[in-house]
This record gives sequence, C-alpha cells and structure tokens, in this order.
Amino acid sequence: MKKILWFLFVLTIVSLGFGFFYKNFVDYKIGEKIIGFSVFGGVFIYLPLFLYHRWKGKNLKDYTLSEENLKKMRDKI
Repeated sequence: MKKILWFLFVLTIVSLGFGFFYKNFVDYKIGEKIIGFSVFGGVFIYLPLFLYHRWKGKNLKDYTLSEENLKKMRDKI
C-alpha cells in the first residue's frame, strides 16, 4: 500500500507540473484540463487511500474530546 501511495503522489505532482508547463507554453485550455484532472485524482483517489492507510487499526474514540477523555486530562493536571 505504501508503494501505491508513493506512486500516486508522484504521479499527481508530475501531472500538475506538466499541466502548468502545458498551460503556459503550449495550449491554455488543455493545460487547465490537465491541472483539473490532477487535482480531481489527488482529492478523490489519493486522499481517501491515504486516509484509510493512516487510520487503519486506530480507534477514533481515542482522538475525540468526550467526557471520559476530558476527565482523564483533568486528572493528569
């Protein structure tokens, strides 16, 4: 999973760079489309995979601010 995420990240960055290059030096409209698809892929493909990978095996209850966690914090002071 780590290699897939790394590959998608590099692919997104390279396609963004290519889009900006293409927009400035070749064709404005096609460059804008390349940039848009790069952002779309980064947000809707890369980001959910990255978040799933980072949160896998963790308990969300440990990171929320509940009464139980507030009481633990107050007891430590």
